[in-house]
Amino acid sequence: MSVELLDTDIVHGRLHIPGGKPRGAIALTHGAGSNSDAKILQMMCDRFAERGLLALRYDLPFRRRKPKGPPQPARAAEDRSGVADAAAALRERYTGPILVGGVSYGGRQTSMLVAEQPEVADALVLLSYPLHPPGKPEKARTEHLPGITVPTVFVHGARDPFGTLDEIRAAAVLVTGPTALLEVPAAGHDLSRAKTDPSDAAVTAVLDLLGDSL
Repeated sequence: MSVELLDTDIVHGRLHIPGGKPRGAIALTHGAGSNSDAKILQMMCDRFAERGLLALRYDLPFRRRKPKGPPQPARAAEDRSGVADAAAALRERYTGPILVGGVSYGGRQTSMLVAEQPEVADALVLLSYPLHPPGKPEKARTEHLPGITVPTVFVHGARDPFGTLDEIRAAAVLVTGPTALLEVPAAGHDLSRAKTDPSDAAVTAVLDLLGDSL
């Protein structure tokens, strides 16, 4: 496996390249307070590449505009366009199944894009999906979930304040396509701080759900 810089006019990130011919490709992006160098993204992309997938971790447009600070809600559509651009960049390099996903805010925007444009990807990986603001379960971000028709894997910490495991299970039922939930014991919103590295189990859950399609 090797890691290479990907830097075009519209996509910036790192490609984790498997040793042999890829059997799939995945683009993963970061949360609201991070960037493509987030530890959990590096861990996940390493594991995916070790299992034969071309893996891209990339910056969303809001992070490319400024190195720090949160995204602007009024410009979220630009971030969803950035997800589409990353998927297109993978399709330029690989002709097989394409997976997309992200951490927290990045996962939410990715899931919204997949609900709007299901042709963008063949599967979805949501790490620490921000189901609702901490302490405000009545503000669930679920409106778009029924529009998701592709296989979807949720990877979620048991102590995540953005959604309990029971709440995530209930939300997953709304997804039209097949789903799986990987529970990360004793982990909060930042999965990279879990007591044990969850990346191998997460990648296994994704591959198990997709089965012969990869």
